[in-house]
Amino acid sequence: MDAINEVHVSEPGLLVVDVATADEETAFAFHTALAARWATTSAERTTRDPGQPGVRLRCYVDLRQPVNASGQAPTSH
Repeated sequence: MDAINEVHVSEPGLLVVDVATADEETAFAFHTALAARWATTSAERTTRDPGQPGVRLRCYVDLRQPVNASGQAPTSH
């Protein structure tokens, strides 16, 4: 995986999540579960490391922005 950019962890509540799984289906299911609860970047592809089993997926999560039942970050009024 690429190095983590300081911007992605510059404040409390920001996470870089690297997932290693046996298959793409599991990686995307995990991402979907994260995205149902918190604001995340999209995950459109996985990567494979030559000579290593399984796939990897990286996404960025912002725990400061929980999502509501519709899958959207709540708006403040």
